[in-house]
Amino acid sequence: MVWDPQQYLKFSGHRLRPAVDLLMRIPDVGPRTVADLGAGAGNVTKLIKERWPSAAVTGVEGSAEMVAAGRKAAPDVEWSHEDLGHWRPAKQYDVVYSNAALHWLPNHAALFPSVMEKVAPGGMLAVQMPRNFLAPSHVLIGETALNGPWRSKVEHLVTPPPVEGPAFYHDLLAPLAQNIDIWETEYLQVLEGENPVKEWTKGTWLTRYLDVLQGDEKAAFEDAYGMRVAKAYPKNAAGQTLFPFRRLFIVAQRKG
Repeated sequence: MVWDPQQYLKFSGHRLRPAVDLLMRIPDVGPRTVADLGAGAGNVTKLIKERWPSAAVTGVEGSAEMVAAGRKAAPDVEWSHEDLGHWRPAKQYDVVYSNAALHWLPNHAALFPSVMEKVAPGGMLAVQMPRNFLAPSHVLIGETALNGPWRSKVEHLVTPPPVEGPAFYHDLLAPLAQNIDIWETEYLQVLEGENPVKEWTKGTWLTRYLDVLQGDEKAAFEDAYGMRVAKAYPKNAAGQTLFPFRRLFIVAQRKG
């Protein structure tokens, strides 16, 4: 995927809120080292550094465009441009934080224990992932993909939801953790503008499909999805679009 930081940050306030909610739920273990996995444009990494100014914070990000934006937003953070799926640090971290990133990686049954092993004993793993994949915003992307002349090019992207339920992650992490806190929050996001849910997904999940297509076909796919999603999320009397969005949170302390 080619990430567009400007598109992603169109709804930076709404995207930032769960990241801050997660950050504030991490006990202050006095970390000396912190890794931010999927650090994106650095707006959250900057807050991590502000919370623990004496810690050495590393932002790990697979998109060159996002790393460039992150270095501007958080210049006092060490930036590592690498694919999260191949993250193999030579050391453990006191805090491993990841906001809206790990759902892009497959095989969570192996991934989460592997990431937990990168947390130092007594340290914290903190993860937030969207779990909105059965909502119209996301279901209609797959419906559009399977009902158009572009089907053969994009149908391989129509896959089951990438994030499991809370109990799945509890059972994975329990053998490695002394404390686990897992919860879900559904945010009722009040969006402004023309077809804002389309614009929201265009900054994340829809990008996977648009990257495969070119020219008129790409525009036609976006228009077809836009028509479907606008009907699913009509404006209210005040001209606003209400967009419920569920997210899964995990804060787990590694066994000492």
